[in-house]
Amino acid sequence: MTFLYAITIFLSAFLLFQVQPIIAKTILPWFGGSSAVWSTCMLFFQATLLAGYAYAHVLIKKLDGRRQAVVHIGLLVVSIALLPIIPNIAWKPLGGENPTFRILGLLATTIGLPYFLLSTTSPLLQAWFSRANSGAIPYRLFALSNFASFLALVSYPPLVEPNFPNRIQAIVWSIGFAAFALVCAVSAWFSRNDTDAVSTAGQDEDDAPPSFQSLMLWMGLAACPSILLLTVTTHLTQDVASIPFLWIIPLVLYLLTFILCFESTRFYWRPIYLLLSLPALGGMAFLLWPMANLPGGYELTMKQNVGVFIASFFIIAMVCHGELVRLKPHPRHLTLFYVMLSVGGAVGGLFVGLIAPNLFNAYYEFQIGLGVTACLIVTVLMPKDEKKQRIWGTAMLVILGGYLAFLGVVQRDLMKGYVKVARNFYGQLRIEEEDDVKKLMHGVINHGTQVTTQEGRRKATTYYCPSSGVGEAVLSRDEGVPQRIGVIGLGTGTLASYGRAGDSVRIYEINPIVLQIASTDFTYLADARANGAKVDVAMGDARLSLEREPTQGFDVLGVDAFSGDSIPVHLLTRESFQLFFRHLKPHGILAVHISNRYLDLKPVVTAAASELGKVSLLYERDETDEEPQCFGSTWVLVVDKSLRDTRPRLFEQGFEIFPTAGFRTWTDDYSNLYKILK
Repeated sequence: MTFLYAITIFLSAFLLFQVQPIIAKTILPWFGGSSAVWSTCMLFFQATLLAGYAYAHVLIKKLDGRRQAVVHIGLLVVSIALLPIIPNIAWKPLGGENPTFRILGLLATTIGLPYFLLSTTSPLLQAWFSRANSGAIPYRLFALSNFASFLALVSYPPLVEPNFPNRIQAIVWSIGFAAFALVCAVSAWFSRNDTDAVSTAGQDEDDAPPSFQSLMLWMGLAACPSILLLTVTTHLTQDVASIPFLWIIPLVLYLLTFILCFESTRFYWRPIYLLLSLPALGGMAFLLWPMANLPGGYELTMKQNVGVFIASFFIIAMVCHGELVRLKPHPRHLTLFYVMLSVGGAVGGLFVGLIAPNLFNAYYEFQIGLGVTACLIVTVLMPKDEKKQRIWGTAMLVILGGYLAFLGVVQRDLMKGYVKVARNFYGQLRIEEEDDVKKLMHGVINHGTQVTTQEGRRKATTYYCPSSGVGEAVLSRDEGVPQRIGVIGLGTGTLASYGRAGDSVRIYEINPIVLQIASTDFTYLADARANGAKVDVAMGDARLSLEREPTQGFDVLGVDAFSGDSIPVHLLTRESFQLFFRHLKPHGILAVHISNRYLDLKPVVTAAASELGKVSLLYERDETDEEPQCFGSTWVLVVDKSLRDTRPRLFEQGFEIFPTAGFRTWTDDYSNLYKILK
């Protein structure tokens, strides 16, 4: 039975974490490819985990073994009827609404019950194990559960994603879930008649019901790593380096600390980790401070910066999870213990994923998470002896007060220098203005610059200058002939500056705040209209909008919807290119912006273009001192072969590139970012 329990727990935890990237990747294109989709999914996963743990707790406390088996087996049977886990297209968004609740509803109807039952398995089977084996300690089964979760997470990107289309992944996972349901039902049935050894044992001091203070401490120790997991990930992927896959490192370490702490107490060296928590908390706060200066003027490299945050997060997570193990209750209260852990995780996810984006205009949650964690560590360290409290307790409170004050200074200075800061589901946008130059920033990425002088305000800048690929495409027009320009991704509206009298510019944008900023803080849209061009903005995901619209007949369609170096994969697939060319004139030009520090997107674009019989022209522009507001950029123009004769300049200025041998074309059902890492 112990082996059967272990197999069931391992399989459930593996499927629990394997379904997360499967479903997130499937619905990501429906909601603009934003990283916030993952945060919303995490909120759903944590909330459902809480529901599963609460169910296990109630089941164990309220029903005898036979009724527990009957109820659980019944739910397993119902869940199998809901397979496979393929989302209904009716959940696709219609416009520019906040997608948070639509995502939560989609997840609930698609994977809700299966995910719920998977989440109940670890606490439920550990309770059955304790009931069947009087005096046995079940917490190593929790470590096994976290190891399976860890294995599922690290195996998905290199093994599952590159080799199986999304639909096949969902079907195989559904088959795996059916196998789990069978094994779990067998475990439940064989456990139905076991004597409840835990509940019939005599109570002693260690077996007393946990106090309210203990419950709150368990919840806090679970909530702090959850908050820091999401805030560290957001900071690294937006304000340090927008590297794809960087989000996976904190999550892997988060699970690893669970594994180490619950596997054996020898991995958590309490004095050492508590001592290391001081520089960990201080180091993260210091590096968040924009005024921070290291001795000798030394500046950390991107890798060193990432390393400090990752190492610091690992230390704090080890402290919190190590203290949870140190404070774990008698097995009688095992399910209540796991309920409070899941409450903490859900509180952290709810705060970062739902409350903060709708309550704050900037990223306050990282500093709040650090402050709450510091308070919690002081609470854990506070001596019980009154005399020691007066000495050591006072000293710790003074240090804590200083740290909290410094976090306030950090947040104040983070807001300095910006004329506007705004955020929503899609992230935080900041506007800075200096020396007649206004910039729109999203994390470390410039999303548009405008010179505010009367002479310079109408000039295209950054990645869109006349010598860029998209500039060449628009300016290759026949003299005096109006053209229709399509743009995916508004930014500051820079590409509208190419609009002339009689031209029509249609821009697709998913983020309502971007439209507000482009309309009120930058003048590209207004100036283009003043020049006689017709400019309109369609709100919502560009691809979904184009799917619903009649043929637009664009002369040029520019694709520039990237958030930093993170790419919306659904705009680079064969199906998306087919859609784009449906909206282009027969000799229209598709201009794809592929500037990226970490990914080589040329094979992706050329493969899709080749399948449509099109030619790919590479335009690479280096930054020069002569044009400081024109950035280095890489564009690929996808054109019809006939343009070689009718517009030879395009071929002279660009460099024809060809598909990479053996490279598999991306489709709506298949993509592989690992293959294009630089």
